[in-house]
Amino acid sequence: MWKTPQTYGRRYSGQMRLKLYFSAIKENAMSGTNPTPPITLRKPSHGGGSIMLWGCFSSAGTVKLVRIEGMMDVSKYREILEGNLFRSSRDLKLGRRFTFQQDNDPKHTAKATLEWFKGENLNVLEWPSQSPDLNPIENLWYDLKIAVHQRNSSNFKELEQFCLGEWAKIPVARC
Repeated sequence: MWKTPQTYGRRYSGQMRLKLYFSAIKENAMSGTNPTPPITLRKPSHGGGSIMLWGCFSSAGTVKLVRIEGMMDVSKYREILEGNLFRSSRDLKLGRRFTFQQDNDPKHTAKATLEWFKGENLNVLEWPSQSPDLNPIENLWYDLKIAVHQRNSSNFKELEQFCLGEWAKIPVARC
């Protein structure tokens, strides 16, 4: 991506929902030179379900990808931050002084979340409303979706394993 002195000390975060099956439409498969009609493979109408992930990255690379079980609420979001944000900075040898970027999702801007940031002396980048696609993590989510769906997972455990593996493979140069 882009690296400047201003972006070096930033951590970008976000959530993404990933469907078990990439396409919710019928796929036609032709069998080489065999003149038989195409075989229609049906996939579940809503992608077979999905998993929700939280991730974070900096110019030094990606950090642990977290699967979100159940519905994400303010307390679950704080749990994820408490368990991963500072640990990931330590793992990347980046220290505790950084600017954190997140979108304006209500759980991100909730009073309890903002109080937690204040209590941790964490600088949070102000983010314009109605602009979630400006978050640089969207580029990595796109890369992850493409890589994972090329592996054709058949169940949620496999989907999660593929996500974790492909996320870890994202090169630092892409961050």
